[in-house]
This record gives sequence, structure tokens and C-alpha cells, in this order.
Amino acid sequence: MRILSTNKVMKKTVVGITVVGKDREGIVAAFTNFAFSRGGNIEKVNQNVIKGLFGMYLEISFSKIVDITKFDEEIQSLAEKEKMDVNTHHETNLQKNIAVFVTKEPLCLETILVNAKSLKGKISVVVGTEKTLEPLAKKKGIPFIVVEEKNQQIAEEKIIDICKKYDIDLISLGRYMRILSPNFVWRYPNRIINIHPSLLPAFPGALAYAQAYERGTKIVGVTSHYVTENLDQGPIIFQDSFKVDPNDTLEKIKQKGQKLEAQTLLKAMKMHLENKLEVRWRKVHIKSK
Repeated sequence: MRILSTNKVMKKTVVGITVVGKDREGIVAAFTNFAFSRGGNIEKVNQNVIKGLFGMYLEISFSKIVDITKFDEEIQSLAEKEKMDVNTHHETNLQKNIAVFVTKEPLCLETILVNAKSLKGKISVVVGTEKTLEPLAKKKGIPFIVVEEKNQQIAEEKIIDICKKYDIDLISLGRYMRILSPNFVWRYPNRIINIHPSLLPAFPGALAYAQAYERGTKIVGVTSHYVTENLDQGPIIFQDSFKVDPNDTLEKIKQKGQKLEAQTLLKAMKMHLENKLEVRWRKVHIKSK
């Protein structure tokens, strides 16, 4: 949890709150009433329930001076009382911490690392499902943590702890070949960016290039999008494409696509970190100056 450099923050202070835990009556009321009682104005609220798991995101603004440290302490006391896992996120002008999740395809991670200085943030940690890409991170002096557990619940518990340790603001999925559960995704609303090898909503899933090749698609593309609990259905940030030559093999299409994946993911990260993106009604809008 980030505590701002000064406890007193002038207007306008925006605080994002995520609430995750076992579903039951009264949770929404408890946290919205808490926000109102502290002088907050609820600007966004989104809640979901899947198989008894409750997730809620509140975005609260304060037009008056607010003691952020006290607010965090009090909401954690409420979280303990309600037996919910609660995290707060404060948008500031401070450099943001980035985590990159990877498996074994190197190009996205290589591109992010090469262009790290152009990002308004710090690549604080790389999390891998295996050790294949560890040398790339170590060469740049960035911690590389392997989470190999096959049980996704156990793996995500470890990853949540890693993200808390490094105070992560943005998660970039650089061809991370695991599906994140609602329990994880709900903790980082509109703060996880994925790159998918198709022009979504066409060809969702892991075999997008093969599907496009088999169908004889004349144009193949990639999509950067925010991650939600619904696989490959999050708000689309950017898309790019290339024409398929009649003589292109599946491997050639993959090579072309992977280069475009890396560029499109990096572009989305830059725009997010520069606070130029806004999600409204499941659509991503570029903020006007």
C-alpha cells in the first residue's frame, strides 16, 4: 500500500478501493457508508459475484483535505471487521511500479526492457512461470521471481504477496500463459494489461495464430486490452494488424505477429502510465488534453 509523501493532500484526491472476499449481505453498504462518512464522493462502483466470491471496486474523490494515512488505517480496520481483503490505490504523480508477468516467449519482455527509460514508471519485478527469461531481467538488475506452482490458487496467493511487496501499480502480461482468476483480477481493476495475438473479439484463446492461419485470414492483428474476469473480453486499448502474404507459413505469421505484439503492448503501457487512458462503459477512451 502506498502512503503519500505527505499525510495532508489537497484537492482533488482520488482513491481506488478494491474489496474481495466471501459474498454476504451488507458488504456494499458497509464500504459505501464508510466512504460517505469520511466526506468522499463515490465516482465509480463496480461489483461482481462468482461462485460465492465477492469483488467490488470503489473510486472515491475528496474535494477537501483528507488524511490519507488515517483513511487507510480506518478502512483496514473495517476490512478486518468485515473479514474482507481490502486494498487502496492512490493516483499520484510519483513514479509508478510495474510488474511484468512472463512465461517463455522473450520478445515482449525484451522490448519492454529496452524501452524502459521511455516509461513513466519503474520495472520493479518480473514474475515468471519458469526460469527461461530470467537472464533478461538479471542483465538489467531487475528481480526475477519464479512461481511454478501448478495450482493456480496457490500461485496467485504468492503473486499477490509479490505485488504487495513491490507496491505494484501496473501489471503487464508479456505473453503470460496462465489465466488469472477473478480473485486476482478484481484486485487490480484496469491496471492489468494483456496482449492478445488476434483482432479481438475474433479468435480468443491461446491458439489465435493457428486459427487465423487455418481459416485463411487475409489480415492478422494483435490487441492490447485491460484484463477482466472474462477471458480476452476486457476493454480494448489498441489494435494493430498486418496483411498475410499467400506464401506465409504459420511460423512466418507468428514471427510477424510477435513483433507487433511487443510494440502494441509497449504503446498501451506508455499511455496508461502517462494517465492518458480512461475506461467508461467498458470502452477505453483517450483523455483530451
